[in-house]
Amino acid sequence: MSAESNPVKFLETENEDFRNSVGTMDETGKRKWIFPRKPKGKYTNYRNYTSYILLALFFGLPFVKINNNPFLLINVIDRKFFIFGQPFYLQDFFILALGAVTSVIFVMLFTVVFGRIFCGWLCPQTLFMEMVFRKIEYWIEGDRNKQMKLDRQEWDAEKIRKRLTKWAVFLLISLVISHFMFMYIVGYEEVFRIMNEGPGEHSLKFITMIFFTLTFYFVFAWLREQVCTLVCPYGRLQSVLIDKQTINVYYDFKRGENRSKWRNNEDRKATGKGDCIDCNQCVVVCPTGIDIRNGQQLECVNCTACIDACDEVMDKVGLPKGLIRYATEAEIENREKFRFTSRMKATTVFLALLIGFLGFLMYDRGSMEAKFIKPAGSTFFIKNGKITNTFIYTLLNKSNEKKILTIRVVSPANAEITYFGSERIILKGDEILKGNINITFPEDDIKFSKQNMVIGVFDEKGKLVDSFETTFEGPFKLAL
Repeated sequence: MSAESNPVKFLETENEDFRNSVGTMDETGKRKWIFPRKPKGKYTNYRNYTSYILLALFFGLPFVKINNNPFLLINVIDRKFFIFGQPFYLQDFFILALGAVTSVIFVMLFTVVFGRIFCGWLCPQTLFMEMVFRKIEYWIEGDRNKQMKLDRQEWDAEKIRKRLTKWAVFLLISLVISHFMFMYIVGYEEVFRIMNEGPGEHSLKFITMIFFTLTFYFVFAWLREQVCTLVCPYGRLQSVLIDKQTINVYYDFKRGENRSKWRNNEDRKATGKGDCIDCNQCVVVCPTGIDIRNGQQLECVNCTACIDACDEVMDKVGLPKGLIRYATEAEIENREKFRFTSRMKATTVFLALLIGFLGFLMYDRGSMEAKFIKPAGSTFFIKNGKITNTFIYTLLNKSNEKKILTIRVVSPANAEITYFGSERIILKGDEILKGNINITFPEDDIKFSKQNMVIGVFDEKGKLVDSFETTFEGPFKLAL
């Protein structure tokens, strides 16, 4: 197979020193620190705008409320969940589980069609690393060459000052991020209360906050790109999802090979040279340290930094842009146009049906939920020709409005209800209330030892807000 028909064959023509100069590990297996050059260009600007929006959402959503409910709250400890301002309870866990499945399928669909665009544009790890911490690093230590020089420099006053400044700013930002992450768990009011009362009053929460802060600091100050290349399973998952019709960041090897250094006034086509001038700018801007010219790699997060770097070089030497671009493997190899494959169509239809079903469940779940359960070990009793069963009721108000409720047996008829308390039940918004009732039927109306029964909960206007199917127990009777 020739190099022209194999996108990675041309790698064999490269010298060993250059092959060992890329990646996050050297030939001995030790980590090599990545110093990417500051990217600039059209796609970098788009990513900056996207990051501004996402960061504004991250830092702003904890303060947004809908109907006096937090927009998003995942409080596992107190079992409080709010999504888009809607409360979710343990009874709604199946909806949350279905939503998680829908999210996974959505990411899979995006991977099938657009590759790892999520990693380069939307992933929180990339967002904070490249758009926050990396920019601060450029501001304190300078661009790639200055950072490499500082790294080789002895620990003099300049290096100590710059490193301590960077680490202190990183730690401060990690502390801020951990506070906002905590707001998504307990709410911003609780976070502000903890801050005002001090760590002495909330030692466990304070320790948790410190743990999150140190974790963020460790990830963004030291682990960095290794989260993408070694820790995150999504990069490994993409290898079984993408095919030749998947859009990814690709190097056009047919146009670029054979690569050769640039010479002024040279007819590269006449000499059998490709458009790649082997400047390595696509390598030095890569935040994961790979060479995109080696073909599609699991470490590529589709951040487009190599596209901007290559386009800048092509523009300077007067060659067409797009040597590295968003494309499909089929387009690069066979010059085929992108097409929506049967697998993409099937996945899209399934995803649409799943989202529709999820929306129906959220719409149909109602604002009230009632359950009537017989106490464990209880049975019926008969008095004055009437059979009585005891039930424990649990009423859950999923709305923010106070409800005034009554309980009635919908079927069968002729039931009497005795309350252990007031007949008029007042249930506040987002409240769970438990109580006991006795339900009594005339003995002649109970034909079976377990009689099907429907108990309804009605609001003050007499509207049925929820019902519950259960059984009413009576004495065993022989059918004649």
